[in-house]
Amino acid sequence: MFRLAHFSDIHLGPLPAISYRELASKRITGYINWKRNRRLNLDHGVIDKITDDMLAAKPDHIALTGDLVNLALDKEIEMARLWLEGLGPADAVSVVPGNHDAYVPGALARACRAWGPYMTGDGRQPVKGKGSFPFLRVRGNVAIIGVSSARATAPFMASGYFSKAQAQRLASILDATGEAGLFRVVMIHHPPVRGATHTAKRLYGITRFQQLIRTHGAELVLHGHTHKPTVHRIDGAAGASVPVVGVPAAGQAHGGAKPPAHYNLFEIDGAPGAWRVHFARRGISDASGEISEISSAVLSGEDRSA
Repeated sequence: MFRLAHFSDIHLGPLPAISYRELASKRITGYINWKRNRRLNLDHGVIDKITDDMLAAKPDHIALTGDLVNLALDKEIEMARLWLEGLGPADAVSVVPGNHDAYVPGALARACRAWGPYMTGDGRQPVKGKGSFPFLRVRGNVAIIGVSSARATAPFMASGYFSKAQAQRLASILDATGEAGLFRVVMIHHPPVRGATHTAKRLYGITRFQQLIRTHGAELVLHGHTHKPTVHRIDGAAGASVPVVGVPAAGQAHGGAKPPAHYNLFEIDGAPGAWRVHFARRGISDASGEISEISSAVLSGEDRSA
């Protein structure tokens, strides 16, 4: 059995000191949003509780689907690098970037350089930017495939993009790992599902992504971005149904407009054509702030209930 933990949308805080020059961009709107909303609802103590519980579950691997930072300031990116090093070794944690990690032009490349060990595929050169995705890591009988939907956008926009070039590279990886009989997990920040979020935050390239999964196959898709605990399904190869699983923000305190912090824990067993996936959500359920199991289900295999 392979145990995979998934969490997302860390939004590490507090914000470091920020100069007027750094605010002379889209960051001004994000800074105002932080002051009015995010700093009140995101709590680093909650992140510590979530990660402590996650590590206590002894996962074989951890998947983090983006938005480690808020405004992609250089000091934030460095702070996130140090935080990742405290979370675990790079070969045990896989990261894909989110829209906040690519908040302004040039930020994504800086984040990739800083967090590169956590985004680099097996036997590959360190990532340098969007052209380095997708990456592939094989752990046991599981293929961890990291896709980037992150890009800098205009103020009040948080959309992502799945390009044709990345789709071509992903198709080859899915084919090779499918032929090898691996359980394929695709990580992406933006949900590749229509209606999962409003237009300003949507993924452009949903049709391309879904056609790719329908043609080449996958067993599980993980995303963040919405800050919600969701399970959607999209068509896979040969009539399969592929779960697409989201998760609340890992730093979300209880009592906000969005669900409080959770993480997902998957137990993967079986073989091609007979995979069994048990899925549990663990996180904050009440004002006490204690971590407990919120729900559990079987995503695939016998007695599927999600």
